[in-house]
Amino acid sequence: MKIRSLLLGSAALAGLSTAGYAADLGVVTSLDVCDELGLSGLTISSDDNCLVITGNVAFEYDWGDYTPGRVYGDFASVSNDNNYNVLNPASPLDSNQGDVDTWLKFVATADSDFGPAQAVIKLISENGTGDKAGNTGKNGFPSNADQTVGIDEAWVGIGDTTMIMAGYKSSIFNKGDDAPLNYLGLFNSNAVNTGVSWHTSGATTGGDVIQIVSNLGNGVSVGGGLEGLAGTFGNLTAVGVMSYAGDGISAHFSGAVGNGGWKIHTGFTGAWDPIKVVAAVATDNTGYYNALGSVAATFDMFTLAASGETASDGYGVGGSATAKVTDGVTINLGGNYWHHTTYTGPGASTNDGAAAYDLWRVEAGLSAAVTESITLTAAAGYESTTAPAVGTLGGPSSDFYGKAGVAWAPGGGFTSSTALTVNSLGGYKAVFKAAKSIK
Repeated sequence: MKIRSLLLGSAALAGLSTAGYAADLGVVTSLDVCDELGLSGLTISSDDNCLVITGNVAFEYDWGDYTPGRVYGDFASVSNDNNYNVLNPASPLDSNQGDVDTWLKFVATADSDFGPAQAVIKLISENGTGDKAGNTGKNGFPSNADQTVGIDEAWVGIGDTTMIMAGYKSSIFNKGDDAPLNYLGLFNSNAVNTGVSWHTSGATTGGDVIQIVSNLGNGVSVGGGLEGLAGTFGNLTAVGVMSYAGDGISAHFSGAVGNGGWKIHTGFTGAWDPIKVVAAVATDNTGYYNALGSVAATFDMFTLAASGETASDGYGVGGSATAKVTDGVTINLGGNYWHHTTYTGPGASTNDGAAAYDLWRVEAGLSAAVTESITLTAAAGYESTTAPAVGTLGGPSSDFYGKAGVAWAPGGGFTSSTALTVNSLGGYKAVFKAAKSIK
């Protein structure tokens, strides 16, 4: 009897133990769809889809007597408003301008027989406030007005090593591997948002698109697509790109043709300790060209860099020396120069056709990380131009300037900074920034 009772009790205990273990095992092995897809961050999961949410809120407030009224130089590329402006009290009004830029992106991913299937929606809002003479607002919005929320991306895609994408999104046209390595960069490069660019207004990219990109292995990838599909019937752009990344090298060739023009961009970055090299070329159907080369060498605490650029409307050089005094303190000394030659090509402006002139600048800067989250910066420099008073060019001029700032990054995706710039023309500008990323 005792043995029978003992056996029954042991069996019951074993059953309870097994049930508890099974329950624990179920918790350990139960993965939601986000885990199965290898996605993390701010996520929401359903039975089939994982929704990843990212975003950013950035605020900037500018104040001072700084309305850009003196143009020291002009550059022929039409990809930006390509003037080199110097702070100048040309306006009778002191200027203050607030700006809040916000974006929120939703990426829904589910598994399929062809690889991950995605739906992407990105919302943006730019809210400008304040009073700044001559300001017309960003992206065509009226100044001093609340800007409604807009769609920056809305597209679907499917695939893994080969991915098909369709909808409203950015171009696959690669414009990278073209940033100069020297402190201050180069004048024309800075004017086209860093790098090399073109002059044509044709071969527009992005917008409504149908694209295919494929990873061929060994660092090689290719892509092709039809872009700018929302234009007039027949006005679309065919885009092709080939890229390589590996063994310390990043390189690409991008081409686009259609909508009344064509353009090419190719770039190369190579790093072989202690040397780093960058080279890039851009050209288009107007005959405009822009090329850039840069090299940097790091020896212990010192980094030396030299860069050069040429374009249809001039050429320039730049150089710098950087010393990392301690883990948190860096000293920079640099300069750059641009020689403008008369440019009368297609679409040339009055500024482009001005007689030859020179533009140059030198600057010394200091950066000091006083704590893990606080960095102080300061710089002083001199800039000069011999540009004639033609079009919006302000005529020969020069000035001394000074800058100081403090940046704070306490973590959690939050950053903030305050900066002040003054010059010998009487101009001054104070800028406060704060931002928080959502990941």
